[in-house]
Amino acid sequence: MKKFKFRKDITAVTIVIFIVCIVLVSVTLMQFRTIEQTDLTEIENMRESELRTALSEWKTKYEEVYAQLLDVNQKIEEYNKTIIDNEAAAELVDEELKESNIQVGKTDVYGEGVIVTLSDGDRSVTSEHLLDLVNELRYAGAEAISINENRVLATTDIIDMADYSYIMVNLQRIEGPYVIKAIGNKEQLSSILNLKGSGFIPKSNTSGINASSKMENKVEIPKYSGEFEIKYMQEVEQ
Repeated sequence: MKKFKFRKDITAVTIVIFIVCIVLVSVTLMQFRTIEQTDLTEIENMRESELRTALSEWKTKYEEVYAQLLDVNQKIEEYNKTIIDNEAAAELVDEELKESNIQVGKTDVYGEGVIVTLSDGDRSVTSEHLLDLVNELRYAGAEAISINENRVLATTDIIDMADYSYIMVNLQRIEGPYVIKAIGNKEQLSSILNLKGSGFIPKSNTSGINASSKMENKVEIPKYSGEFEIKYMQEVEQ
């Protein structure tokens, strides 16, 4: 009986210990789950907060970059407009410069017109004859004139030298025959030059100078070969 009681006590103690262990394990597991849930929640909250912060930072950066992009696009449009305006202004200036160069004789030109040839006959050709012809051509509407390939400008000197042995045009010595080219309305120029009784051609032939003219569809006149020098003229200040 005593031995049986000992085994019975052992069994009872074992059962009690097993129950206590189960309780302890259960409590431990519950605490572990609670801690685990708490830690995961904090971690999740922490990640969400960090994500919100990162998202806020990226949103701010995006807004800054987008604002910079808008600013850059606006500047590009302004630059393009400036370039277009400058190109238009440059084209206008180039066109005005080209027209000015043509008017002052700094470029080679061509166009329809007339070619007049003068040579000595019973009388010698003098600077006076050339001046009369140039003035008549200008009166008839000539836009450009040359004498023996020397461009005639408003400042051109046409003078006799050494007892009328030769003529100077733009300080260049020229000799006959004298070929005078003029660009303008060819029919109008020819009509005025050959006007009966008062035109340069009939008057010259009557006076003993050999003179003739012909109309051309393309007359080429070279640019002024000298240098322009302004000594006294100045621009008026506004």
